[in-house]
Amino acid sequence: MLTLDGLRQLLAEKLQALYVHVEDESHRHAGHRGRHQGAGGHYRVQVVSPLFTGKTLLQRHRLVYAALAEQMGQSIHALALQTYSPEELPASEMSHIEIRGRNGYPSEGREKVWQLF
Repeated sequence: MLTLDGLRQLLAEKLQALYVHVEDESHRHAGHRGRHQGAGGHYRVQVVSPLFTGKTLLQRHRLVYAALAEQMGQSIHALALQTYSPEELPASEMSHIEIRGRNGYPSEGREKVWQLF
């Protein structure tokens, strides 16, 4: 079974990520039609990687899915991705970026969510 730390580490290694944050949102999909025992989790992932420099959003997402190919459909059922190149975020802001919810506002009770490797 894939843990949050294992998922963070996998993304950090395969994407040469400077920052990774993973949030397990599986509990929000308990009644989801495709959600059943062993179907894998739902995760919100934020990654800052130099590999994303000059890439389109689609190309970045393909890199993430390629990095997680073995886990997709097994340990992972769904991903919500936010991908950034280092140039897109000033270093002074990387330590206090907030997770943005679906409505664009910061999620309640969370600050300094990026995990530095």
